[in-house]
Amino acid sequence: MPDGQGPQPKWIRAAALSDLRARGRILAKTEGHHIALFAGSGDDVWACDNRCPHEGYPLTEGHLADGCILTCNWHNWKFDLASGETLVGGDAVRRYPVRIESGDVLVDIADEPPAAVAAKALAGLKASFDEHEYDRMAREIGRLERAGADPLDALRETIRWTHDRFQFGTTHAVAAAADWLALRDTAAGSAGEKLAALVEAVGHFAWDSRRQPPYPFPGASAPYDADALVRAIEAEDEASAVALVRGGVQAGLGFDAFEEALARAALAHYQDFGHSLIYVYKTGQLARRLGEAPVLEPLLLMLVRSLIFASREDLIPEFKAYAGALDAWDGAGDVRPSAEDLRGHSVARVLKAMVQGSGDVMALYDAAMAAASWQMARYDVAYQDHVDKPVSNNVGWLSFTHALTFANAVRKTCETHPALWPAGLLQIGCFLGRNAGFVDAAYDPAGYAVTDRPGFIAERKRALFDHANPEFIVSAHLVKLISAIAEELDERPDAPWGPAALTAVNRFLNSPLKRKHALRVANQALAQLDG
Repeated sequence: MPDGQGPQPKWIRAAALSDLRARGRILAKTEGHHIALFAGSGDDVWACDNRCPHEGYPLTEGHLADGCILTCNWHNWKFDLASGETLVGGDAVRRYPVRIESGDVLVDIADEPPAAVAAKALAGLKASFDEHEYDRMAREIGRLERAGADPLDALRETIRWTHDRFQFGTTHAVAAAADWLALRDTAAGSAGEKLAALVEAVGHFAWDSRRQPPYPFPGASAPYDADALVRAIEAEDEASAVALVRGGVQAGLGFDAFEEALARAALAHYQDFGHSLIYVYKTGQLARRLGEAPVLEPLLLMLVRSLIFASREDLIPEFKAYAGALDAWDGAGDVRPSAEDLRGHSVARVLKAMVQGSGDVMALYDAAMAAASWQMARYDVAYQDHVDKPVSNNVGWLSFTHALTFANAVRKTCETHPALWPAGLLQIGCFLGRNAGFVDAAYDPAGYAVTDRPGFIAERKRALFDHANPEFIVSAHLVKLISAIAEELDERPDAPWGPAALTAVNRFLNSPLKRKHALRVANQALAQLDG
């Protein structure tokens, strides 16, 4: 086929014109195609796929109005067979060229070039975002792959389309996407599971940016300088930070060149409840998996914005001991704390114990993970259900899961950049001191002990493909937690806290997760108004 030309027509006889005129519609089955033929007004004859692109119901059972408006009677989707426009609904229906020859209806069933099909699928995917048509997202990504394109292009394009619609930068959509792709690569056992993982990643970006206006990033660029980037983020100077990022990308730098500075900025304070470092770690994973070049700049811009807007928990009274502990860290402390020393005390006491054990970072890490696992396995769910306590008591399961996912990001980051261990470990200590007040030390979680570690992890990974949670924020925390624990135990199978962590995860996965607190919100609103 010469360049610039479409496919060669492939005309086939579909029906006798007289038969079609007499019956009004005919289903023609030929060469694997199920084609709905309709007699329109005057001499018009229309041909389209018989399967409605919505849920596959037969369009020959629909009705034709005004000569060319076809309605699928199952869900009232409407298609203009003359223009090809979908009037009610989303996906387009495939139409076939028609000609009449010697009393026969001929239909051209030649397929469009794969590149054109892929382009239409991406356009349809983008169109699905405003109404968040989750099922259409799955269909369009499926069409993209069937056209021979890389299905990951759906996520690459999604990132480009949406990255400037996140007012405060990176969200869990980025972190979860990295884990969904890893799950797709390693745990999916069917085409459906592979598609489900990708739709979850795309759908989360679409949800978090839904109907948001663009929040443009400054367009200038400057030669990349790691220290200057850290200073710009610290000063909340988005224009300078963005310029440095753009300059680095234009110079051909990959994520590895930015990672240390971004991790430094993320750990410069105990901030954003640990999200900042998790986002740095997961942004790197996601960028590398998607091939960096198509997505690196938008992902970095999102990340820098989120670091600039990150809340500073180390400035509030509860964590005021953090700065002093970081100053006191000398890497020589030889009083190794146990998990018991870290799991049931105030932030200040936990941080002091960690400084005293600063000479052995991995021993300290193991003690902290054991303490975090012990706490999570004994979370007092009464705090999830309360309706009459102050806002400071609004502590739920995710406060405990974050201690583990943040710790995973700390280990992976600090193994590459060891100078960050003090900040990373002490910030895990902030989680431990804060969560200590919300556990039931008398609770016995033994019933949730896991005896088959590989089987449990494999089962929980497979369950994620059909997790049943309507909120992306919940499914994101599920995939993040399971991925973090799996990574920890894959790389350190003899970690002493492994059984405790699996017990904690198992209890969490088998416990109710209350996501709406109507009465609590009302009571706390009135309490605040009453002063």
